[in-house]
Amino acid sequence: MNDRHCDIVVCGAGGFIGGHLVVDLRHRKAGALRAVDLKPVEEWYQSFDDVQNLSVDLRDRAACERAVSGARIVYNLAADMGGMGFIEYNKALCMLSVLINTHLLMAARQAGVSKFFFASSACVYAADKQTSPDVTPLKESDAYPAMPEDGYGWEKLFSERMCRHFTEDFGLTTCVGRYHNIYGPHGTYEGGREKAPAAICRKVIGAKLDGKNEIEIWGDGEQTRSFTYIDDCLEGTRIMMDRAIPGPLNIGSSELVTINELVDIVEEIADVKLRRRYNLKAPMGVRGRNSDNTEIRKITGWEPSVSLRYGLEKTYRWIYDQMTARRSG
Repeated sequence: MNDRHCDIVVCGAGGFIGGHLVVDLRHRKAGALRAVDLKPVEEWYQSFDDVQNLSVDLRDRAACERAVSGARIVYNLAADMGGMGFIEYNKALCMLSVLINTHLLMAARQAGVSKFFFASSACVYAADKQTSPDVTPLKESDAYPAMPEDGYGWEKLFSERMCRHFTEDFGLTTCVGRYHNIYGPHGTYEGGREKAPAAICRKVIGAKLDGKNEIEIWGDGEQTRSFTYIDDCLEGTRIMMDRAIPGPLNIGSSELVTINELVDIVEEIADVKLRRRYNLKAPMGVRGRNSDNTEIRKITGWEPSVSLRYGLEKTYRWIYDQMTARRSG
């Protein structure tokens, strides 16, 4: 198969977080890298000639064995996922991602991998703890008794347990980080898989460029979330892996905002004020979700700190450049 030697494998490297992780590992000179994704390399958000890039389907066990061959460290960020507009209507596709993590764990054990990171999600948290916009921040134990987001959340929770039992039964060191609404440049901002920060940036930019005075908001705008900038996501992931912290640990901002407040910030960045048309039939997810960072502070002395205003400014500028470049041909 003629694959080059590698120290570190990033699965899902053609996606948003995976692409940024490859950038970070290259910058830190962490070792020889292999980047793996289902998409053709030319469709990846970020790719590099000095990284071994593989396009394979990680739902297949043989592909997983090829992907992790010779590696010391594996990051699994691969999943069929998106924002609420995708996961609400594609529950079976989301759950089929269980094949990716299961086969990667089996392959990692077989290959003698020393550390394995699994990117979980705040969607594992029990729905009955997220019924109010004024939500109590979610601590790690709040995932049980289990009632996660249907489809996507169940797959993540099951895969967390799989990591735990591979550690207990086979001695494979696993680290599980629960990501809370990661956003930033170099990610999906249209097409149905985008998350709220990118979607709002796109809508505001589109309205501004088209001279329109209105955007659509999913729900009533009073649902609450915390949004975590990509730099904080990478730092939390690095700390967990460097210290071999099993987790699961929240990697999430505790800066809670309503969707209306999110729109306020983007409008301020864009220097516009738009009329809001609320689509109460659109998917909106749980009523409120925020990250309790007590555990990660206690264990590491760190928690996410990038402000939403700063992160949205970076994200807005990147999406604006993408949209204006496309319009100019």
